Amino acid sequence: MQFIIKAYDGEGMLEKRMQVRPRHLEGMAKLGRHIICAGGLLDDEGKMKGSALVVEFPDRAAVDEYLSNEPYVIEGVWQKIEVETMNVVLLNGEKFGK
Repeated sequence: MQFIIKAYDGEGMLEKRMQVRPRHLEGMAKLGRHIICAGGLLDDEGKMKGSALVVEFPDRAAVDEYLSNEPYVIEGVWQKIEVETMNVVLLNGEKFGK
């Protein structure tokens, strides 16, 4: 199953985000093929306001397990997290999956 995760930083969290970022990226690397794509969400001025991830896990419980160990969650950087089931059809212009 694929999921889209939109995670919004709390007010004034940019400095803390940058401090925690190495641990976040280390965790992302460990997820490997579970990550379809990921990147930062930007405000109208181009400043970081959160993150968006498209991931593939067996079920929502596995997504919740990932989030429970995510450094941005543990350190309070992400204040609002939205998770929705997604059906990835195309990736880089090519049919995704089966």
